[in-house]
Amino acid sequence: MSRDQRSAGFVIFRRGCDSDVEYLLLDYGRHWDFTKGHVEKGEDDLTAAVRELREETSLENATPIPRFHHEINYYFRDRKHQLVHKTVVFFLAEVGPEQIRLSNEHVGYAYLPFNATMKRLTYASSREILRLAHAHLQGDATDAVARK
Repeated sequence: MSRDQRSAGFVIFRRGCDSDVEYLLLDYGRHWDFTKGHVEKGEDDLTAAVRELREETSLENATPIPRFHHEINYYFRDRKHQLVHKTVVFFLAEVGPEQIRLSNEHVGYAYLPFNATMKRLTYASSREILRLAHAHLQGDATDAVARK
């Protein structure tokens, strides 16, 4: 028997001076991933994602990109060795040149172009979310889903 857990987060990107897209990754110490965290009681997914982004990076002026909303599901064992079914919903958002101040959950961060982000991400499910986000930004979301 497993218990359910829900989290929400963002695939954050910015545009460089030559309009190339760079994605924000956080170094959690053991893995590289996007910003995300638990949906608290009374929050919807987007509200939780915005709060987590602010808490983890101090970024407050992210602009969500319409029509991007993807979920991943997986199982893991918590500290008490209890099986947990986790759902994480991801949104896509653009940020400007704001300064990042990391929470104590993270040891570093990087803005990277698509290919370097794909190589740095630890989990295959996160790489799939990045593929979908990148295709969405390229106006090719339908094709990306078909390639899954």
